[in-house]
Amino acid sequence: MLRSLTSSAAVQQAISWILAKYMQFCAATKSWDRRGREHLDVCTRTGEGMIAAFWHSRIGLSFMGWDRKAPQTPTMLISRSREGDFIARFARNLGIGVIRGSSRNTRKTKQKGGMTAFRDMQRAIEKRACMGLTVDGPRGPRQRASMGVIQLARITGKPIMIFSWAITNKRIFNSWDRFVLPYPFGKGVLVWKEPLIVPSDASDDEMEALRLELERRLNDANQEADEAVGGPVIEPAEPRPARKAAQGA
Repeated sequence: MLRSLTSSAAVQQAISWILAKYMQFCAATKSWDRRGREHLDVCTRTGEGMIAAFWHSRIGLSFMGWDRKAPQTPTMLISRSREGDFIARFARNLGIGVIRGSSRNTRKTKQKGGMTAFRDMQRAIEKRACMGLTVDGPRGPRQRASMGVIQLARITGKPIMIFSWAITNKRIFNSWDRFVLPYPFGKGVLVWKEPLIVPSDASDDEMEALRLELERRLNDANQEADEAVGGPVIEPAEPRPARKAAQGA
């Protein structure tokens, strides 16, 4: 019965609306320390599209990392999973645009939303969107960046804005991503890091180096924010095994 209720579109919409209002309340009742805001300004002041990268565990208050006064339209890529259905409703209740699909593997079938979602993201960025991506989602490993965001940055030529946040008064779930659920009041810290640019002619080796650099900067932002609120610091999972070279290569 519980599964039936939570799979109902009407019930999901009601719960996601309540959750969105709750997250806004939590954000409004915290005293925020903003660090590295100049890195955000570098991206937003041009008025052009951009990419925002953050970890899946920080999706709850991720809207705090975007400047609502900036000309870019906040938009998020959300998977076509059952969990994604709920998150999509949550995002829309926050006034955030939604693209459904996956950026992890652009070779996925059209039903899974691979190439279709990738093209939709390109179009959104061309129309001055701030395209938000949980770059270790939807399944992890935790705090390990996928290549999809690097591919998107290379094709669009737009910067990747990197940020994280941490708060006092919270619960950290024992989920794969160590999801952070805010409680109201207390202190919050937002940390932006230097944006990442991917050259249009980047080689495969350069792309991998940039993926690792994105991962490093995001984890640095996470650690700085977590330490600023007294911890605990959420550590990355073990990295993915290196890809095997193709036979005959």
